[in-house]
Amino acid sequence: MKVKNLIVLSTLMVSLLTFTSFKTPTISNAPISESLIQDGLIVYATYSGHSDSGYNFVVKDRKGNEQTLTFQKVDDGVLKTFDLNSEALVGTKFKVIFNRNASSTDDNLVDTITSLEKMETAY
Repeated sequence: MKVKNLIVLSTLMVSLLTFTSFKTPTISNAPISESLIQDGLIVYATYSGHSDSGYNFVVKDRKGNEQTLTFQKVDDGVLKTFDLNSEALVGTKFKVIFNRNASSTDDNLVDTITSLEKMETAY
């Protein structure tokens, strides 16, 4: 009988621990704040030049529609490798790796190119 009681007691203890380990959601009255930080995003695009707002790249979707992406910042190491301030690279296809962060001064997003790879073939 002692073994049976021990098994029943053990089963009850495991059940109790299992059921009490679930955390119930709590509702908070704290305001919701959105923080958008994305690192290592990748896009394949054609460089179309530099403007006052940033570095422009053209991408095509699956239907062939073109869209211009503007990157506000470029890491110094990337600019040392690729002179995006000149017109020499306009029309060049790149694999663009970038980070997207919320601006600290306003509600805009800031896209920063962290790496560029020149593409030799069409994508």
